[in-house]
This record gives sequence, structure tokens and C-alpha cells, in this order.
Amino acid sequence: MSLIGDLLRRVYLAGLRRELRRLARPRHVALVMDGNRRWAKQQGFDNPSVGHAHGADHVDTLLGWCTRYGIDEVTIFVCSTENLHRRPAEEVDFLLGAMERVVTERAGRPGNRWKIELMGRLDVLPDGTRHALKRAAEATADLTGGRLALAIGYGGRQEIVDAVRELLWDERRAGGNLADLAGRVEVADLASRLYAPTMSGVDLIIRTSGELRLSNFLLWQSAGAEFSFCDTLWPGFRELDFVRALRDFGRRRLRVAAEN
Repeated sequence: MSLIGDLLRRVYLAGLRRELRRLARPRHVALVMDGNRRWAKQQGFDNPSVGHAHGADHVDTLLGWCTRYGIDEVTIFVCSTENLHRRPAEEVDFLLGAMERVVTERAGRPGNRWKIELMGRLDVLPDGTRHALKRAAEATADLTGGRLALAIGYGGRQEIVDAVRELLWDERRAGGNLADLAGRVEVADLASRLYAPTMSGVDLIIRTSGELRLSNFLLWQSAGAEFSFCDTLWPGFRELDFVRALRDFGRRRLRVAAEN
């Protein structure tokens, strides 16, 4: 990066920060961290796992930005159930191992403020990964400074199906019948049976790498969310990209408030 290019970026970032001061900010940001494989290829690496390693480490940087800009709830899409089955086993093992390392280090770090929560079909994960992630979640369960949810082995439609299934089983155990349930079921009945039932609605979903789709991520929780699609590949995602997404969110909310 040239000195002039670096200076221009710093000036632009400073301007974005100033604008943020007068704008509403999201409380809950979710990220689809896409582009690890392509980033590794662009950097000249033959092994896509190098991208996954850099992508996992970049989560720590993201949490630092969230602390700086007052965001206290973050959900990241680590991998879907489809990723676990379709990607080469060696690549999946490396991705899970990299995320396990980052999460374990975060949980054990002195001064860590982030409570770690897990959402997804954890039974599809390797035993070692599942147990390590659960230990990290248990170790941070009492923290109140911030909330980091990991969607791992996750699918939004499956989450809703599992919630409906649990509701039906609960009704049966209580001795009720389907006709009665159909007449009184409410949104809250399903919301309380999602993988992370106390999670607040998502305000902003960011997807990197230029893909313009949700990929079955947080279908229920994103009902009122704003969306930001960024061309930058996840390991190269910059504070400038993040702040620009926050700026655009604030502008949209300001416009909606003015129209109402």
C-alpha cells in the first residue's frame, strides 16, 4: 500500500467515524464471513485452509471493532451443516480446528468481555470440537459485557423445523392435542424454542465477498434486519468496510425515521 493511499484511507475512515456520531448504530450485528478460500488463492496459496486460518483469527479483530463502536451482540456464521458434508474432510477439520483455537483462546483471555454462545446442530461436529466449544461457552456463561454467538453446523430452516418439532413434543407431553395448539400458537411459542432463544433480533447482517444471498442464515432472527453486502473477502475485511456498513445502517434508519 502506498503512503498516499494509506493516508487517503485514514482520512476517509476519520470522516466515517465523525458521521457515525450522529447516527443510530445497530445493537446486534451478524456476519456471513465469506471468501476465505478465494482470499487464499488471491494471495498465492495452494492450500485454502490458509484462508480459513486467517479468517478465524480475524474474528478477534472484528470483536475489537465492535467494542470500539458500542456493539454488544455479534453472531457469526462459521459453517452450515451443508459445508460440513460437502467440503473436503481435511479442509473442514482445519476450519473447525482454527475456530476452536480462536474461541478457546478468547474464553481464557484475561479481561475477556464476550459471553460465547453456540447455535446449531452441535451433534454433527467432531467430539473434540463440540466439547471444546461447550467448555468455552460454559467458561464465559456469566459474562455480561458482550455476546458472541457462533452459528456452527447451522441452518436457518432446520432451526425453525426443530423449534416446531419441540413445540409439538411439548404439547404431547402436556397431554394437549394439535387442534388446541393450532388455535393458540403464537410467535413467542416458536421463538422460545430456537437454538438461542434469548437472542435479540438482528439489526444488521453483513456478508463479505460480493455474494448477494443469506444462505439459510438467521431466517427467523433477520425479519427486521438491514443488509450490507461487501465485495471484500473476509480475511481482508477492514475497519473501513465495517464502519461504512455501520454508516449505511445509520443513514437508512435516519431516513425511515424522517419518513415516519
